[in-house]
Amino acid sequence: MALRIITLLLFSANVVEGIIGLNWGRMTSQRLIPSTVVDLFLQNGIPEVKVFSFSENVMKAFSGSGIGLTISIPNEVIHDINSTNGAREWVRKTITRFVLKNINIKYVNIGAEPFSPSFWSKTYLGAVDVLKMIQDALNEAGHGDKTKATIPHLTDILKPNNTKPSEAEFRDDIKDLMIQSLQILKENNSPVMIDMFPILFVNENNLDIEFAFTDGKSTYFVVDDNGLNYTNAFDFMYDSILWAMKKSGAPDLKLVVGQIGWPTDGYPDANIANAERFYKSLLPRVESNRGTPLRPGVPIDLYIHSLCDENKMKTKFGAFQRHWGIYRNDGEPKFLIDLSGQGRDVYPTTAKGVTYMPKRWCIFNEDTSNLTKVKYEFEAACQEADCTSLAPGGSCSHLTYNQNVSYAFNRYFQVKSQKEDNKACQFDGLAKVVPDNPSTGTCIFPVEILEAEVADRGASIGGQGERVYMVFKLTTLLPLLLIILSFI
Repeated sequence: MALRIITLLLFSANVVEGIIGLNWGRMTSQRLIPSTVVDLFLQNGIPEVKVFSFSENVMKAFSGSGIGLTISIPNEVIHDINSTNGAREWVRKTITRFVLKNINIKYVNIGAEPFSPSFWSKTYLGAVDVLKMIQDALNEAGHGDKTKATIPHLTDILKPNNTKPSEAEFRDDIKDLMIQSLQILKENNSPVMIDMFPILFVNENNLDIEFAFTDGKSTYFVVDDNGLNYTNAFDFMYDSILWAMKKSGAPDLKLVVGQIGWPTDGYPDANIANAERFYKSLLPRVESNRGTPLRPGVPIDLYIHSLCDENKMKTKFGAFQRHWGIYRNDGEPKFLIDLSGQGRDVYPTTAKGVTYMPKRWCIFNEDTSNLTKVKYEFEAACQEADCTSLAPGGSCSHLTYNQNVSYAFNRYFQVKSQKEDNKACQFDGLAKVVPDNPSTGTCIFPVEILEAEVADRGASIGGQGERVYMVFKLTTLLPLLLIILSFI
């Protein structure tokens, strides 16, 4: 009996489990201070975090936390690391310096989906050379066992129009580069990293929305791939990448999901109820180590995208790009989500010590005598503030004409920190400040948090690392809002 217990303990000690991590984007007008955010990760038991831009104070906040950190070299910085000495210097300044401060850096991402042609004006093919130089420099500096370099990819690295995962292979224009990068990863026991968004996948391929969820309720669309059944987009996309890796000579490399999430606004089926449902089944799958049809029982690491909404994200491809957060940007959770993967109906911990600006709102005074002026001021407000919730299907798309204008004015007023001396609620005499909350139905008129950390314009060590997520057939946001305003 004692021998059996010892055997079980030894076995359990060697069990590898999937990891649920979080992405932390910081493209917001008012930011939670880094120490508050790291405390939020610790309170929720998040073991790993990926940051897209990292300044000194962000890195230091992780010191001693034990959290495994992924940092990124943005696409626009890739060309600056063009030599072995350049890579050594980057590792010395960025990795060695922070490792000495007791910061656990697990991955270095080379670029942000640098091979994606879907939204970049060019692809950053030099990422493979930088991958090798950075990993060699990490190894040389003695960090290679703990810190691995990799390249994050979107699923558009695959040839389009696959009807089965087994048909998948890398695009012809990058196939040689993918083979080179996979070889580098193999030599260093580093993972492949893929970013996937099931909600976008099903919409772009005109599939039933049920296929985007992993709860087994999709009966409309089931793929039989040589005896392997696919009832959801996650398994389909994950195993498609595995097949492409296998065909390129890397069948056994670890595949990490670097970004996966569900937006809550600004896109068809993007709402809080669907986001809650999406995570309710996905995260327990990770915790159970169920794997996928092609790799059953193999643990999967994934990073939820993302921690908070980002009201400064570009909206070129859709309003939803600002609404990936499981939290609002004040650290309040949006919906039930069990970040431990146990599937409980619980809210994650709320951010501690957050201070809000005074409870007051800027609204339209309903002077419609000059609609040209109203439209001009509305447009000016939305150029600087986040009006994406007003877009068709958004949480504020049901508002009246006057409420639309009020929403825009208030967003501007809040993003400008309610500063009356800067005439943040002026709008050429069309606005007024009120103490009563004008929120209605699903539409929240927010009061922002105090600007505890000023956005470090261009001062971050890693660059801003802007991310945009591809979706087809969407028009530019602001003209859409102006059309809405014209016809209400």
